[in-house]
Amino acid sequence: MLSLGASLLGAGTVVAVDIDDNALEVLQENLEDTGVTNIDAVQCNFLNSNFCRCDHYFDTVLMNPPFGTKHNAGIDMKFLKMGLDLTSDSVFSLHKSSTRSHIQKKIKEWGVKGSVIAELRYNLPATYKFHRKQTRDIAVDLWRIHHPNL
Repeated sequence: MLSLGASLLGAGTVVAVDIDDNALEVLQENLEDTGVTNIDAVQCNFLNSNFCRCDHYFDTVLMNPPFGTKHNAGIDMKFLKMGLDLTSDSVFSLHKSSTRSHIQKKIKEWGVKGSVIAELRYNLPATYKFHRKQTRDIAVDLWRIHHPNL
């Protein structure tokens, strides 16, 4: 949905990256429904891909990284760091509000600038067997993180 939104708001070329077959199938259906033609879809593991060859290639990176859990702690920061490596400008990224101070620490550590530009509520569906509730309403921050020369 982020890629389609970017296109509809005027992005010249969009590269949508996801590891999930279903997400890419939904994107394809949405592209057909809207007639949007400037989005290239790539199925891969964002963290283990050749995107590292594209340092500062993209103007803007929009992402909704996985929220870290017991089994993949810190994965959201790995996604954020990769996004920063790929952009020459800014990353717009969604993160649990409870991680705000940790993200502020990482921003300082990485020598970049950033701020929360929106505070949102997100209805997160159960995706793992250990989840006790079908859905969980969580507070989410939308961050703009950018290189200091901007």
